[in-house]
Amino acid sequence: ACISLYVLSLLLDIRGLRSGGVLTFLSPSMESMWLLGMTGKVRVVELGHWWTLFTAIYLHGGVLHILFNVLWIRQIGAFAEHELGPARFFVLFNLSGAGGFLASSLFGAPFTVGASGSIFGLLGAMIAFRRRRGAGGDMLSQQFLQWAVIMFVFGFVMRGVDNWAHAGGFVSGYVLGMRLRGAHERPETRGMQLAALVLAAIVVLGFVFNAVQTWPEFIEAIRTRGL
Repeated sequence: ACISLYVLSLLLDIRGLRSGGVLTFLSPSMESMWLLGMTGKVRVVELGHWWTLFTAIYLHGGVLHILFNVLWIRQIGAFAEHELGPARFFVLFNLSGAGGFLASSLFGAPFTVGASGSIFGLLGAMIAFRRRRGAGGDMLSQQFLQWAVIMFVFGFVMRGVDNWAHAGGFVSGYVLGMRLRGAHERPETRGMQLAALVLAAIVVLGFVFNAVQTWPEFIEAIRTRGL
């Protein structure tokens, strides 16, 4: 989903691509990001576009941005899905990402995108999950904690990183990790599977609604820039 939407964001406005440096190489235009559902203080607090808290999780601002995030999802997500089950994992991924963007919208950037808040949520959840099961001091838990610290530090060193989304995602994930049961503790219930389907519907409908609502603005912005 992240890769497909990144490619779509590039194709929607090829002339608006930004490639001024390593970190901005193949960056989608702001117009594309606005159309697809970027979030931030302007969209959530000022305009009330709450659904962008979910849609922005799947959008990325450059090739390095999506590369690193997809690698982290592959590294941590597979373990989290194995421990929790697919429905719980999907709920955790989306709610922690939305929690991160809510924190960012209240205290941080005017515009933001990316799955890093969800990734921090996975780390926080796995730390809390293993601590609740009495394995908080084992090597794997320490590895998750080290990754979280390294990524936090990296976020403060690099420019343009949404640290509020990272912090909010981690806290949201940690809280959820203390509540979620593991796949080996309790099979996923119909209620959890329904919750995952509802979240999936919110994400998909969020993209559709946002595109329909902002399409005239997108066309006008492209036409104005062309003039």
